[in-house]
Amino acid sequence: MPYAIITVGGKQYRVQEGQTLLVDRVKGDEGATFEPPVLFVGGDGEAHLSPTSTVTARVVGHVLGEKIRIGKYKPKKGYKKHMGYRSRLSRIAIDSIGTEGKRSSQKAATPAPKAEAAAPKAEAAEQAPTDYEGLKVVEVADWTKGRHLPTLEAALAYEQAHGARKGAIAALEAAIAKRTEGDS
Repeated sequence: MPYAIITVGGKQYRVQEGQTLLVDRVKGDEGATFEPPVLFVGGDGEAHLSPTSTVTARVVGHVLGEKIRIGKYKPKKGYKKHMGYRSRLSRIAIDSIGTEGKRSSQKAATPAPKAEAAAPKAEAAEQAPTDYEGLKVVEVADWTKGRHLPTLEAALAYEQAHGARKGAIAALEAAIAKRTEGDS
């Protein structure tokens, strides 16, 4: 039976299809559906940490939680104070766990071009500079100073094939653009 771990209201819940649960109040009227962020999908011997699956949940109703009583007192002073509150909660039902949905179709479409583009870069990615592999994103901009264009291109290909760190890619692309402007 497939299950998923979702985030609702800053808390994580393990859910299955057809399950209902109480969560912190969510925006939306009764009967409205929404897709909470999915952290993990598992079941049937498979597990995905970065899933493309979506979970569809439906708001069944808004309810008040159980009364919580709080009492304070200071001994020998006669100070007593009693308070209480009831949490605002929403009851949601998990309608489906699957790959159909807006987010899954967008994510499934993007990896295909990357796989085709990564194939020619695989040869250049293997020739990445040896001192580049251990660099942090912050150090990449300083590393690019004084490097030749082929070295920067090799480092960019390596980064796109292995790390795909946005900051490092941006720094390398900016350095390559600066070198090509200087050559023109």
